[in-house]
Amino acid sequence: MHDITILAIIWFSVFVASYLAHLTRLTPVLWYLFCGALLVNVGAVPEHMPEFIHNFSELGIIVIMFALGFEEETDNFIQGIKRSWGIALFGALVPFAVAYSATYYFWGDANMALLCGLAMTATAVSLTMVSLKSEGLSKSPAATGIMTSAILDDIASLAAVAILVPLAAGEATVSVPGILFILGKAIGFFLLVAIIGKWVFPSSLGLLRFIPVLGWFNLRKILSMGHGEYTVLALLLIAVSVGLLAHAFGFHPAIGAYMAGLVIHRDYFDFHKEKKVDYFKNSRRIIDNVAFTWIGPVFFVTLGTNLIFDMDIFTSVLPEALILFVGIFVGQIVSASTAAHYTGKFNWPDSLMIGFGMLGRAELAFVVMNIAFVQYKIMSVEAFYTLMLTAFLLNVSVPLTIRWWKSKFQP
Repeated sequence: MHDITILAIIWFSVFVASYLAHLTRLTPVLWYLFCGALLVNVGAVPEHMPEFIHNFSELGIIVIMFALGFEEETDNFIQGIKRSWGIALFGALVPFAVAYSATYYFWGDANMALLCGLAMTATAVSLTMVSLKSEGLSKSPAATGIMTSAILDDIASLAAVAILVPLAAGEATVSVPGILFILGKAIGFFLLVAIIGKWVFPSSLGLLRFIPVLGWFNLRKILSMGHGEYTVLALLLIAVSVGLLAHAFGFHPAIGAYMAGLVIHRDYFDFHKEKKVDYFKNSRRIIDNVAFTWIGPVFFVTLGTNLIFDMDIFTSVLPEALILFVGIFVGQIVSASTAAHYTGKFNWPDSLMIGFGMLGRAELAFVVMNIAFVQYKIMSVEAFYTLMLTAFLLNVSVPLTIRWWKSKFQP
C-alpha cells in the first residue's frame, strides 16, 4: 500500500471521527483513537506504519504543542511551574508504585516490573491539552497546571529511562555523574530557550544586534517578510527547529515546540500597520487549523493503531489489564489532585481536573515498551499487551472524564 494511500485513509477517518464527535458531543480525540484502532484491526492500514506516516504524525504533535504554547502567556506558565512541583512528584511516584507492584505480583520479574512501572509514569500531555481545548478549557488554571507538571514529569521520566533501562537490561549501574549529566542537559535546554526568548528574538534587546551582518536579525523582521506572507512559514520553522533542539537534548520534540510557542509574544507581530491587518490573530487561526484539523489528528489516529487485537492474548491478560487500569486510574487522580490542592494551592474543582488530565499515557510509555519488548526482550508478550490495553483505557478516560467534569469545573 502506498504511503499516500495510508495518509488518505487516515484523513478520511478524521472526517468520520469529527462527524461522530459532533453527533455524540464527545471530544474528537476519543474518536481519532477509536478510528486508528479500528483501521489497523480490520486491515485498512498496516500494523507497522511506514516511516513517512510516523514522521508526518510526529510533525502533527509538534504543531499541536506549538499552537498550545502560542496561546499561553509566559508569565502564567512560569507561575504554574512554581505551583506544580508537587503534582509532578506525587503524580509520577504513585502510578510508578502501582504499576511496579501489580506487574511484579502478576509475573514475579523485578526487572520487567521496573520497566512496566516506568512505562506507566509519564503523562501524555498532548492528548490532555487537545481534549481541554476542544472543551474550551485550554487557558484555564488547571490546563497550565497540567502542562507545567507534565513537563517536569517528562524531565524526570527521561532521566529515569536513561538510568533504569540499562540497569534493568544488566548493561550498567547507577552512577552519580550519569544522573547529574542528564539533569544538566535538562537545565541547559530550558536555559537556552529562555535566552532565545529573552535576548535573541526581541528587536530592541537582541544580542545579535552587536554582531555584524547578523545584527539585522530579529523575529519581527523575519515575521514581516513579504508583507506578512511568510509569517506562518517562519512560525512553523521556529517550532520545528526548537523541537529538533529539544530532541538533541534528549527530550520529545513536542516539548521544544511548546516552549517555542511560549516565548513568541504578540508584540513581534506589530508590523505593516498601514494594512490594518491583525497578523497575530491571522497566524493563530492558520496555526490552529493546521494543528487541530489536518496534521495534528494524524498523530492521534496513528496512536490508536498501536492497539492490535489478538483475541487469545487479550482474553488471557484482560483481568490483569483491568486491575492495572483501575489501580493507576484511582492512584493518578488521588495523588495528582491531592498534590495540586495542598502543594499547588489549586481549588478542588481545578485539582480534580488536573488529576483527570494526567491520566493519559502515550509517547514515553510506547518508547519504554518498545525498548523493553523489542530491543532488550525484558518484557513478556503478556506484559506488553497488558500495558497496551491499560494505556488505551487510560487515554480513552481522559476526554471522557474531562467532559464529565466540565459542568462542575466551570464556575
